[in-house]
Amino acid sequence: MLAATELRVLALFAGLYGAYGCLSPVLPNLLAARGLGAGEIGLVLGAATLVRLVAAPLAGRAADASGAAGRILALSALVAGLAALAHLPVSGLGPVLLAGLAYALGTAPLAPLADALALGAARGGVGLGYGRVRAAGSLAFVAASAGTGWLVAGYGLDAALAAGALLFAGAAALAWGAPAAPVRAEEAPAEWRDLWRDLLRIAPFRRTLLVAALVVGAHGMHETFAMIRWRAAGIGAETAGLLWAEAVAAEVAVFLLLGPPLLGRLGPAGAMALAAGAGALRWAVASETAALPWLAGAQALHGLSFALLHLACLDRIAAVVPGSARATALSLYASILGLTGAGVTLAAGPLYGAFGAQAFWAMALMSLAALPLVPALARR
Repeated sequence: MLAATELRVLALFAGLYGAYGCLSPVLPNLLAARGLGAGEIGLVLGAATLVRLVAAPLAGRAADASGAAGRILALSALVAGLAALAHLPVSGLGPVLLAGLAYALGTAPLAPLADALALGAARGGVGLGYGRVRAAGSLAFVAASAGTGWLVAGYGLDAALAAGALLFAGAAALAWGAPAAPVRAEEAPAEWRDLWRDLLRIAPFRRTLLVAALVVGAHGMHETFAMIRWRAAGIGAETAGLLWAEAVAAEVAVFLLLGPPLLGRLGPAGAMALAAGAGALRWAVASETAALPWLAGAQALHGLSFALLHLACLDRIAAVVPGSARATALSLYASILGLTGAGVTLAAGPLYGAFGAQAFWAMALMSLAALPLVPALARR
């Protein structure tokens, strides 16, 4: 039976990821509907990415310094909801850019601060406790994405904005009252100016960031070019949607069922190695064939290449980072993944243009490059 605190965090994840599910699929179309051209849409999304990369670590530091991660998360969710609603009356590049930057500022800290609260509330260890709440988030994202299609078809894009803002408001209410994880006296917050430096001096933390950047970053080409690759191979939109849904289902299965026992048996280092190997196999298949049975098998590996890797990284971070610096550490983790993903996405265009599907071999090599870093993470 779930404790009240863990149940609250589970509902918080459902609200946050449900809001993402309402807004993420429609955002490019929404920008186009507000009068922006392709170049201007790229400018807004690119500027928003830069804001997130800076805002997340700053919010993490503020959360650790104040001991009020829940309240900072609540305020950020409120800003995200209001910024979503700010897209309703605006049009043209300037006003839309301001609304988009405000939305990026609000959403940047949400995932890492929610992870920090989840780790503090988890019962049964990182794998079991965190896996449950993260699975709830993934399921909420899928349900909200499906529901948004119905909303937009019946009521237009503005309905998606209203639904996302409402879910952000609900998440803010849940986060405001979330209790902070207790911090021992010997884990008193580091000096404001030293916190990032002291974190990056922790060798296992640095290695965990690098492993995550390589394995998760390798997904960038898939997210950009998988649908293009499948369409060129004659795979219809319905089948492609099922393949994408299969990957999300695999993610949920690992977070909820398979990940905790795997993490317990293999340890975080062994789980990272398995995730890196699964990623390499997945991208090797993507480079060589678009046959449906092979693609279906490769998509199932998403549960290992992403969800298991994420569980293992959070387990290692929770073990080596003091509780008083956890929000900062998780914010840095999120920003490094975002930066790597952006870099891979930028490189993916020229690579795919030059080599076609064979460019996925670069992603396989990127995943394999994480393996030599893993053995040191097995040491206490």
